[in-house]
Amino acid sequence: MWREIEPEARHIVEVDGHKVVAYSFGSGPETVFCLNGGPGLPCDYLREAHSCLVDRGYRVVAFDQLGTGASDRPTDKSLWTIGRYVEETETVRKALGLGKVHMLGHSWGGWLAIDYALTYPENLQTLILEDTVADMPHLISELERLRAALGPETVAMMQKHEAQGTYDHPEYLAAVTILNYRHVCRLPEWPAPVRRSLDDWNMGPYETMQGPNEFLYIGNLKDWNRISDLPRLAMPVLITTGEHDELTPACALRMKLALKDAELKVFANASHMPFYENPQDYYPALLDFLSRHRAS
Repeated sequence: MWREIEPEARHIVEVDGHKVVAYSFGSGPETVFCLNGGPGLPCDYLREAHSCLVDRGYRVVAFDQLGTGASDRPTDKSLWTIGRYVEETETVRKALGLGKVHMLGHSWGGWLAIDYALTYPENLQTLILEDTVADMPHLISELERLRAALGPETVAMMQKHEAQGTYDHPEYLAAVTILNYRHVCRLPEWPAPVRRSLDDWNMGPYETMQGPNEFLYIGNLKDWNRISDLPRLAMPVLITTGEHDELTPACALRMKLALKDAELKVFANASHMPFYENPQDYYPALLDFLSRHRAS
């Protein structure tokens, strides 16, 4: 189960003239390399949910992506592209000498992991895609379905504010808050690492790549779709999702059907963060997959 653990090492990696900070836990022969969601979030929430894998002999590595956490925060919008983040991820992997890794990508980190896997498949032992998608247009249609559950008047109100760009209006924010508690984290009190990441959110990368909130995709990733490329991936893949996830089980199934060697786990009573919402089911599923695909 998750707990907060101090990193054993903190690394500074130079990426195209910028400082990126990485964190390492444990010294096992196999590495779980975590790519957190956002974009624009520090890695705290995902790092703290998976550093406990050191108890099972794994090394765990996470990093604050450029623009987040302890890493540099440039304001050049041209930096906020998935292709540049793929190369940043590879720079961190090489700088830390990680070799072949179990790559674990959550949410936006899953999109990044997919593009990384398509670019550098030789560096992956397995791919773990958590609460993520490979087809953004399909996700957008699923989000419309989730929004519709709020009722036609609320949806019309949201569409009005989106047309006007008044995303900070109290009634619009109230609707987004309801959706967050239904589909992002269903716990009445969100865990401290989640709050810490959210409180330090850099909206620059997020708005450029995604949009103003979790339920409106208008950034440079809105047309991103890798479904037709997924059959190229030959490594074992674990896909996880919550039954109430904003990145829905239908999105997860779409990935599974396109992959050669994929398992799909849907966790009950969970949404976008099963590692916090349903840890008693999440960790056994993750550990079972990892144990079956150890290189040693």
